[in-house]
Amino acid sequence: MDTSLISVLFLAVVVIIALSVFFTFVPVMLWISALASGVRIGIITLVAMRLRRVLPSRIVNPMIKATKAGIELTINQLESHFLAGGNVDRVVNALIAAHRANIHLEFERAAAIDLAGRDVLQAVQMSVNPRVIETPTVSAVSKDGIEVKVIARVTVRANIERLVGGAGEETIIARVGEGIVTTVGSSGSHKDVLENPDLISRTVLGKGLDAGTAFEILSIDIADVDVGKNIGANLQTEQAEADKRIAQAKAEERRAMAVAQEQEMKAKVVEMKAKVVEAESEVPLAMAEALREGKLGVMDYMNLKNIDADTQMRSSLGKMNNNPGQQGEDA
Repeated sequence: MDTSLISVLFLAVVVIIALSVFFTFVPVMLWISALASGVRIGIITLVAMRLRRVLPSRIVNPMIKATKAGIELTINQLESHFLAGGNVDRVVNALIAAHRANIHLEFERAAAIDLAGRDVLQAVQMSVNPRVIETPTVSAVSKDGIEVKVIARVTVRANIERLVGGAGEETIIARVGEGIVTTVGSSGSHKDVLENPDLISRTVLGKGLDAGTAFEILSIDIADVDVGKNIGANLQTEQAEADKRIAQAKAEERRAMAVAQEQEMKAKVVEMKAKVVEAESEVPLAMAEALREGKLGVMDYMNLKNIDADTQMRSSLGKMNNNPGQQGEDA
């Protein structure tokens, strides 16, 4: 009796373990939920997913949502997208949102957007509900030299057809900033920009800035316009200061050249005086030589000395007549 009871208990434990392993490996409840939802899928297909290391719930549950929403999909499409590393649940939610919003979106397109790293559900939501992007403060200078600071708000809508390979928000902001700088820079006066800020939005919007991007620009609105520094006056001031420094440098150069020339002339004067002294030193030698050779007599020499003394006396008298005040002081 005890042996029979032990055998029955052992058999019951084996059966329970076998059933647990079976229900763990074969998702029977998931299969029943799929059948109840109108999704035709076989047990063998679910077991094959297990063998391919695919979680059946990640495929069957999105398939149930798509079927209930009236979207025709196949198990192979969802499974292939899952194996490629995509988010099946997000793609199906995006397809449902696009279907409800009457937006044409195929599974292949949604799968490609998801595999490209973009949030396809957010893209569909942005296509239904446009998003507002605010640019940072853009500084531009008009022709009169006044700085103008502009902040713009760009209303964009996702372009599903260009989500794969299209540029992002940074490109939109950069292009809008470039358009603002161009428009303000071509304005004759900053007053024109302050009086007609819509001129910026019209000009920038007409440039087709959304080309090659994943968005479609609906409107560009100027949120704030402020007047900054007088850039033109500052540049003129800096230019004048630079011109003054250049003029001072050139004047200093000319002064240095004049000083050098003056010193050179003084050196030449000293040189000429030295030559005169040298020439005067040769006069006595020449006279002595003339006396020895008989070319100059003694009386002639004495007459020359008298004439020289007379000349010196006359020069002294002339100086005394020219400076009577000095003579009175000496007295």
